[in-house]
Amino acid sequence: MNIENAQKAVDHWINEHGVRYFNELTNMAQLTEEVGEVARIIARRYGEQSEKESDKEKDLGEELADVMFVVLCLANQTGVDLQEAFDKKLDLKTKRDHDRHHNNQKLK
Repeated sequence: MNIENAQKAVDHWINEHGVRYFNELTNMAQLTEEVGEVARIIARRYGEQSEKESDKEKDLGEELADVMFVVLCLANQTGVDLQEAFDKKLDLKTKRDHDRHHNNQKLK
């Protein structure tokens, strides 16, 4: 599924099951919460913090999907074509950063 179709799928889900979009500020707060859940898993599973038994069952993929869902909601309700924006950003990063990263001694 491409980003355009993902935006349409989220919009369909909102209209069928979610009644309506939460307002932008509520969705921004939800996004922050979801990113925090991803950070908790990463910090404990891959970082130096110990992982609690209750955290071991958490699914990183599910939490990343939650982040993506809210980002798609925000894009839909603010009129952002995320496919177009992502394609532009990838092109910009490709042109701007190709040599930069190859020449970065910290990455060798």
